[in-house]
Amino acid sequence: MILIDTHTHLYDESFKEDIKSVIERSKNNSVNYALLPNIDSSSIDSLKKLVQVDSDYFKPMMGLHPCSVASNWEEELGIIKAELDSYPYMAIGEIGLDYHWDLTYKEAQKEVFIKQLRWAKEKKLPVSIHSRKAYADLLHILREEKTDDLQGVLHCFGGDLTEAHKAIDMGFYIGIGGVVTYKNSSMAEIVKAINLNYILLETDAPYLPPVPYRGKRNESSYIHTIASFIATLKQVTLEEVAMQTTENAKKLYKF
Repeated sequence: MILIDTHTHLYDESFKEDIKSVIERSKNNSVNYALLPNIDSSSIDSLKKLVQVDSDYFKPMMGLHPCSVASNWEEELGIIKAELDSYPYMAIGEIGLDYHWDLTYKEAQKEVFIKQLRWAKEKKLPVSIHSRKAYADLLHILREEKTDDLQGVLHCFGGDLTEAHKAIDMGFYIGIGGVVTYKNSSMAEIVKAINLNYILLETDAPYLPPVPYRGKRNESSYIHTIASFIATLKQVTLEEVAMQTTENAKKLYKF
């Protein structure tokens, strides 16, 4: 059985002391690959250093996270673009819109998102998309920018079923993580309603650990827990969830 964590920040400072154990636990739980999205210029070095630890296991992305869009966003984008032009990244991410914390740079977020989507089309790279309290604007931009060369996933999906179907209809995958296991989450019903062909598994570690690990640091080995929960929800085997979601990830990310 092969599982893939399609979105994890294992280069985060919280893994500094035990990253080798984290990797070992993941592999022991059938997680054969971990895909690493970038945040901004401050995370590039730690991300690349982790890839060097095990380049077969770690697959790097490069992008500017919407929460890092500030007054220096043009400078940040320049650094991101230089990285994309000089290093073999597998995707552009994570990118998107986030209206939860601060709306000061709302219009700049849109501009940064569109620029990175266009780079993805030029380079024929998939995108890992972050969205929080911004699905209307995000889906509108994706409709405007969508071409056959634009593929990707709505990471850590938090929209409703209608929004999920709109994304799927445009050819995007839905990223499902630990939130699906939370009692107060609507994600379980959404997962029941959409085909496994459109689902990718992710942890977003160190954030959002699944039950029974809530309150602890998330890690990639917990993909096994998430996959098992989805199998129960959809009344299929764990092996079927693993096989289909791994096929989806390999199709999107071309590895």
